Amino acid sequence: MHERLRRAIVAGSFRNGERLNERQLAEMLGVSTTPVKDAIRKLESEGLVRTEARRGVFVEFSARQALEMALGRAALESVMTHIAANHISDSEIVEMARLIDEMEHATDHSALEDLVNLNEAYHGMIHRISGCAYLERRLDGQRMYDHAQRIALLAVNSERRQGFVEHQGIFAALAAHDPALAEQRMRSHIVRSAKSHVRQVFGADAEGLAYDE
Repeated sequence: MHERLRRAIVAGSFRNGERLNERQLAEMLGVSTTPVKDAIRKLESEGLVRTEARRGVFVEFSARQALEMALGRAALESVMTHIAANHISDSEIVEMARLIDEMEHATDHSALEDLVNLNEAYHGMIHRISGCAYLERRLDGQRMYDHAQRIALLAVNSERRQGFVEHQGIFAALAAHDPALAEQRMRSHIVRSAKSHVRQVFGADAEGLAYDE
């Protein structure tokens, strides 16, 4: 229940500021109000809804918030990629090359679920190679957004292709032990993807939220 509502909010099914009616949600989802209340409490802890006394529960997910979350991720993950480029071993390069091959196959065959899982494995491997446990914990708070964003973006063929090319480029920089290039490519990949997702979800509401690297 929590995951379904989270994905719906991040995908734009509910607009920023929209009031959520627990009873209507329960009827729509075919459940009692108890799991809906539990889900809303979790969403509030994640910053995706807010509760106002005597007024109700409201969606708290705007184009600006989505972009800010992505910029935070880009800052952390690009640093981790920089460090990983200095530490990656020959065996890890071989392992990541196999992962890239699997991603290419999933991209060619539009295997969305596989591609989402492979994307997360790819980024997770870079985190592991970097050894930055502290920075990885800082990313934990928005994994739900990253996951939902991947599902939405990778459903679009052009995004699947562009994302794969970018992952190839990041891998090439890692394999070449070029930390500056690996960092720059990871940052560019995350920011570009985020802008695409913001436009996909918020449309005209995303205008004016430019971020130039």
